[in-house]
Amino acid sequence: MHRAKNCAISQVMLRSVYRSLMTNPVSGLRRMSQNSLAGKVAIVTASTDGIGLAAAQALGHRGAHVVVSSRRQANVDKAVSLLQSENIQVTGTTCNVGISEDRERLVNMTVEKCGGVDILVSNAAVNPYFGNIMDSTEAVWDKILSVNVKAAFLMTKLVVPHMEKRGGGSVVIVSSVAAYQPMQALGPYSVSKTALLGLTRAMAPELAQLNIRVNCVAPGVIKTRFSSALWQNEDVVDEFKKQLCIKRIGEPEEIGGVIAFLCSKEASYMTGETVSVTGGISCRL
Repeated sequence: MHRAKNCAISQVMLRSVYRSLMTNPVSGLRRMSQNSLAGKVAIVTASTDGIGLAAAQALGHRGAHVVVSSRRQANVDKAVSLLQSENIQVTGTTCNVGISEDRERLVNMTVEKCGGVDILVSNAAVNPYFGNIMDSTEAVWDKILSVNVKAAFLMTKLVVPHMEKRGGGSVVIVSSVAAYQPMQALGPYSVSKTALLGLTRAMAPELAQLNIRVNCVAPGVIKTRFSSALWQNEDVVDEFKKQLCIKRIGEPEEIGGVIAFLCSKEASYMTGETVSVTGGISCRL
């Protein structure tokens, strides 16, 4: 009799869940995601196209006020106009993250205009060299490490005091599948992306004490202007597809969504992690 009663209760609960799902299976999830970052302020570097812009869109659609930046004012204006057309709260400015004064101005402007900083997406990267790694020069290494690695750390260092004032925050660093599988002719760039995995792990324990989470995203080959030399070459694409479970090149929005997730409450127990978004390429150091 006791077992029959439990069975009856379970059936009632299942019917209730079923009715809820069938009424509108995704609206509840959409409502949660649409406002999950309301009241948050997010700085996204190199965010006027590609993965950076997709991250700004994903964060903005979830309610965050996004601060976008690029080295060229025309690109900033174009991105701001696009985001505003999508009803996203946005502020834009020029910034070269390789320059100390630009980094400081970006953070100070964000605090002055938006009231603080809750999220940093460190996306800026350069690759001034294509060729054999043993032919790369000291100047190439200085440029790549300065922008891709050092600036990511120094941007984080600048925002931490402001995140602490707001009770915590989230940092997401954009690395690459090249961190795990160095790409031919992209040796120095690949090494810089591997360094970002270590930077994420090194910062996470210290910043966790301030309720600041640090995570990393390692995209595969994504259809952006930055990686056009790869995905526009059919031979290169065919080789990549041999390693892929999902037989296509990724889209920026597919990375933006993962970044937004890492900044949300749903990822509140994640820190020091690297999420690979590669279409199934094996990623191990």
